[in-house]
Amino acid sequence: MTFNFAVFAVVLKFQEALFLGLWMTLKLTLICIVLGCALGFLVALARTSKNAILRAASSVYVEFFRGTPVLVQLFWIFFCLPLILGVELSNMTSGVIALTLYMGAISSETFRASLKSVGREQLDACVALGLSHWARTTNVVLPQAVLRAAPTLLSNCVSLFKESALVSAVGMADLMFVGQNISNNTARPIEVLTIVALIYFVIAFPLTRAVTVIERRILKRLAL
Repeated sequence: MTFNFAVFAVVLKFQEALFLGLWMTLKLTLICIVLGCALGFLVALARTSKNAILRAASSVYVEFFRGTPVLVQLFWIFFCLPLILGVELSNMTSGVIALTLYMGAISSETFRASLKSVGREQLDACVALGLSHWARTTNVVLPQAVLRAAPTLLSNCVSLFKESALVSAVGMADLMFVGQNISNNTARPIEVLTIVALIYFVIAFPLTRAVTVIERRILKRLAL
């Protein structure tokens, strides 16, 4: 099969379907980023807790979801979890659960490292001022942890955006799923999937460059 640039004109006829697939991908990614980062911060707090049970449970969660393929997690949630719970899960729900749990696991390590970087003297000052644990966490620890973790978190978000293509395996109409259908209809998988790859690249590449810029600014700010 030869590469035919003329096919790109044919693919443009499916641009509306591609945009809808891209919108689904972006929506799924944004939902999982918000939920995953919130979960990751809570897990990071659990891993730094003095409670041995919390530390053990959170460590098992992180190591499991970091140590197994996301595709296997997605398949298990889509096919096996409904049998265990006795409820039907849509491919959207399964995708959100799988990618949120994955994002929570990888972002928890980022938050855990940033939490450890908060100076002990600041925590001692919070105790001296009589701040409650909640006030100390939300007003002192959280802002600094997010600031220090921002570059790595953004890298995690880019990774999640690319990993979201896996939801096409359970029939979710994301960008990858739409691209596969178009390639089957046009019988030109090389050209169509090349366009799909370029769409992913156009979105992910500026974000990867932004990581470097943000990291430099944060390091400069922390050095002051």
